[in-house]
This record gives sequence, structure tokens and C-alpha cells, in this order.
Amino acid sequence: MTSTIDPSKIGKPVQRARRHVRSLTGYSPETDEKGQEKWPRGDEKVWKAGLRGLDTDVPSITKSVVHHVQTSLARQAYNLDDFGAYQAAALSARDDLIVNWNETQLHHTRKGNKRAYYLSLEFLMGRAFDNALLNLGLKKQYEDGVSQLGFNLEDLIDQERDAGLGNGGLGRLAACYLDSSSSMELPLWGYGLRYQYGIFQQLIGPDGSQLEAPDPWLQSDNPWELPRADVKYEIRFYGHSERIDGMKAIWSGGQEVLAVAYDVMIPGYATKNTNNLRLWESKPKRGFDLNSFNAGDYERAVEASNSAAAITSVLYPNDHTTFGKELRLKQQYFWTAASLADIMRRFKNMDKPITEFPDYVSIQLNDTHPTLAIPELMRLLIDEEELPWDQAWDIITRTFFFTNHTVLPEALEKWPVALMEHLLPRHMQIIFDINL
Repeated sequence: MTSTIDPSKIGKPVQRARRHVRSLTGYSPETDEKGQEKWPRGDEKVWKAGLRGLDTDVPSITKSVVHHVQTSLARQAYNLDDFGAYQAAALSARDDLIVNWNETQLHHTRKGNKRAYYLSLEFLMGRAFDNALLNLGLKKQYEDGVSQLGFNLEDLIDQERDAGLGNGGLGRLAACYLDSSSSMELPLWGYGLRYQYGIFQQLIGPDGSQLEAPDPWLQSDNPWELPRADVKYEIRFYGHSERIDGMKAIWSGGQEVLAVAYDVMIPGYATKNTNNLRLWESKPKRGFDLNSFNAGDYERAVEASNSAAAITSVLYPNDHTTFGKELRLKQQYFWTAASLADIMRRFKNMDKPITEFPDYVSIQLNDTHPTLAIPELMRLLIDEEELPWDQAWDIITRTFFFTNHTVLPEALEKWPVALMEHLLPRHMQIIFDINL
């Protein structure tokens, strides 16, 4: 479905591009003896024909929805309920977003823009289907299309569950920044966590009291996210840190888990510009322990899987216990470390010296939750990029920006030194060095 919005809104290079640049996955094109890019594979004309936009007239929309009913959902008109129709219509609209998303990322990559990254523990996005149709200018077409298929669009919109990614004002502010940046055509990505259960589902008991229950908002497939199995990073906890050369150290041992990316497309209004919210899910680096299982130790067999999965299970785990405090700190480091690894990879694809990092990267910290990103970037710059301390700190001060939402003591997080030294020994060293 080609958007009815003027495609020139995100720049002529997107429309007339004939070459690829290093993409978000690190692709670097080959060139011929004249310096012209070689088409990577297959017949270029066939690829270009297939890359054309999608049609947005009502017959094309109904055809697209029916296609997803049959192929994506493996269902038919005889057994299709409102929820199934919502899923098919959402996947149809998502097709249009994916085309816009790909063009947007290629455009910003080609231009070599400075990018902004918004790190927030919450993103209260609201329902994506209605927002996508409004921003794409396609609500009337979808209303007519699903009506011809025997459904009411408002009934389908009501089938969507609110994403369990945020709780209140902090998350709504983050969502507004993502929405407005897309509409203003600013190259901004959000980074957060893909919570399995959000915070909680509020129920009212028979006596009128409030009850809290898990909110399994992901129990059905979420059509608005794209799993990125190829985008994953190893995140370390515990272990020990050994100084080897002045400020530099080697951090080894401990527990390693995988951060796996899921992308949520954020469309702008009256523009094809589509930004991204990248969410991280924690998975075990080494999962099922077959030896323990065969020995009858079933709990130990799944211990690594359960420990990793707990990191992204719930928004704001109860921190009244030692385990809860440690899990919260784990959450925050896991998310900031994965996000910085992703940002660093994208920067390095530009082939710029590390000293130019602040010229191309700006990171906004939404409240105190992501502030571990500061010692984490210092660790990357000193231990991996081998920069001297003063040069690394200069990059830090020109890269990070901070929003504080309240001066209430309970919102200004504090962590016991012993817990920090146990969970993140290298970062505790860096924090002590910062305080010198």
C-alpha cells in the first residue's frame, strides 16, 4: 500500500536512490572499478520491481487483509472472529509501515545524520492500530474495506490490548517524544524493555477492593512488533574485574545472558517518516541443561532459563527484598548495556573515529533508571576502545542528556555499594574513579 502522503516528505534521496550504504545490520556494498555500487545479488530490475510501494485503494486493502487471514493466520472466513480480523487488518497496515520504515532508515543512514536515542524504562504507547491508520491517512479506506469483509472497524480496534510497556506520566512522555519526532522527521530511536507482564492488571474484587493480577498482554502474537533474531548482544553480570593498565580493566566470569531485539515501528503524521522503538528481551545464553535433567535435577535444568527470563518479566519488580533490588538493578544494566552496544555498532558502521562519537550520537536519559549508561559507555571507551580517561570523559559529557521528573527522594534511586560491587564490579570501579 503506497501511502497517500507525499513521499517527498522524507527527501528525494529515498525516492531516487540507486545504491545501498551500510545498513542497520552492517551491510557494506561492493563497488566496481569505477566506484559504482554493484547490485548485491540477483537481477536488479526484478528486485526494484518488487520494492515498489503497496496500493491503498479499497480493493487492494481487502485483498491484503484476506491474504493475511489465509497465510499469516491460516484461517478462513468461516472461522474468523473479530480478533482474527483485527490481527489480519493490523498485519496489512503493518506492511505499509514496514515499507516506510525501511525507506526512512535507509534515508537517514545515507545522509549520515546525527541520531538521537531516547532511553526510557517505560513507553506508554497506547493502541497502535488506530494510530497507524490515522497517521497513514488510511482510516476511511480500512473502514470501507473491512466493512466489505463483514466487520466493523471500531470493533476491530477494540480488540487490541494496550502494550504493557509503561505505567504513567514517565512512559507517556517518552511515547509523545517518539510520536512527535517521527512527525517532525527527526532521526530518533527509543530503547526499552519488552516486559512479558507489564506492571499488573487491575481488577476489582467482589467486596470492591483492588486486586492485582499479571497482565499477559503478549499471550497472543503482537502484530506491531518485529522480532530481530539477528540483533542480539551478550550481557555480563557478576564475575570479577582486574585492572591491567592504569584505568583499563578486564571484566570476566559471572553470568552471561542474551539481549534479543524486537522492533516497534513509530509512524509520523502526514509523512512517510517512520522511526523505531527497539525493545530488549532477555534470553539465556545457555538454556536447557540436559545433563541435570537426565540426572533428575529438573529445577537446575531450567535454572539458567528462568534466571534470564526474570529480567524482562515485569515492569518495576518489588524491591522490598534483596532479590527484588538485585533484579531491578539487573534490568537497568541489561537494558542500557544492550542499547549502547547497538548504538556503538551503528556508529562504527559509519567508519568514523571514535572521538567523533558525540557528533553523531545524542543519548537522552529519561529519569534515573538509565544512568548506568554513563559508566557503561566509559567502560566501552576505556576497556574496549582503549581511550585515555580524559578523552573518554569528554565524549561522555558531550553525548548524554538527562531529564529528571521529580525531586521526591523515592524517585532518586540509590543502590547499596555492596550490591553494585557484587553485580557490576567493573562499573563500581569506574564510579569510584569518576568520584575522584
